[in-house]
Amino acid sequence: MVLVGPSGCGKTTALRMLAGLEEISGGEIRIGERIVNDLTPKDRDIAMVFQSYALYPHMTVEQNLAFGLKLRKLPKQEINERVRRVAKILKIEEFLKRKPRALSGGQRQRVAMGRAIVREPQAFLMDEPLSNLDAKLRVTLRAEIHQLQRSLGVTTIYVTHDQVEAMTMGDRVAVMQTGHLQQVDTPQVLYDNPVNEFVAGFIGSPSINLVEAELDRSNGGLTVAFGGYKLPLDDRLARNRSGLGDYVGRTVILGIRPEDFEDASLESDTPSDRRIEAVADLTEPLGSEVLVYFSVEATGIVSSAVTADAAEGDADIYFGGSEDGGAPEGVTRLVARVSPRTRIAVGSKIELAVDTSRLYFFDPETREAI
Repeated sequence: MVLVGPSGCGKTTALRMLAGLEEISGGEIRIGERIVNDLTPKDRDIAMVFQSYALYPHMTVEQNLAFGLKLRKLPKQEINERVRRVAKILKIEEFLKRKPRALSGGQRQRVAMGRAIVREPQAFLMDEPLSNLDAKLRVTLRAEIHQLQRSLGVTTIYVTHDQVEAMTMGDRVAVMQTGHLQQVDTPQVLYDNPVNEFVAGFIGSPSINLVEAELDRSNGGLTVAFGGYKLPLDDRLARNRSGLGDYVGRTVILGIRPEDFEDASLESDTPSDRRIEAVADLTEPLGSEVLVYFSVEATGIVSSAVTADAAEGDADIYFGGSEDGGAPEGVTRLVARVSPRTRIAVGSKIELAVDTSRLYFFDPETREAI
């Protein structure tokens, strides 16, 4: 289970409550069948992996791994066996005689993980264990932790503010905002069916495009209009989102994920009424894809996920509404993620195909999904 959300939303506090490091004001905490509300941390049979590694600097790797087992007064032979087994799993056998200062960040994190695994607890609690590592190592260790969790089969609660980590590692993901649980589900359901605009904005990178739009009926079907464009809604989408009928003639928040745009010159079978024309303000070639930024004359909605992160300085650069200071009032900059085969250049007129079966709609008052 991954707890994800912007800084300050209560992820670490929730984890510390499970560990017994924070008082709870109400409710029950169960580990297995036991209610552990009144048990001390050492009696809860959990093991925690911290962001800062928290290794003992004067001890060798072997002593660090064995320390918790010695406190529990296990036989020396069993301690040695467990330490060797865990060192082999984590590929740190050759570092057993070294002290933490002689290890790299990734090796220290492996030792911190090993110290938790060697305890053989009922649950692992991991508090952003990869955030101190460089990007490439983070991806490698992410895969290793995921594989390790599968082979050990021990319940693991993992805290992160990185939604990519949450999506790739979680069997289920709990999205949090200001101490409130927003949605708990599998990563794909969170992406496909977010319950509100916050979850839609938090899950997915680059973040979902949000603009004010008008819903209407024409030729028996629903259409959505924004910034001088009018797109027909896919029939299946209109059927699945039965609440949309109540919003005909009203303003809604329209969400389009960057990946649901494509360079129309590469999508010759897309009907003309599902295409929009614009001018490319900026392109970012990323090798496997190209991000294209373009402006539309529509009122942009700043996702509450972006503002929550921006308050902590965690946000990606956000081009939207008049937030970036570069776009005039009533003009919003959107982003499309298109194929690397595109010939789109900065300043050129572009035509983008829109997948109208993948649009998202939110109530402008409650920000709940329609």
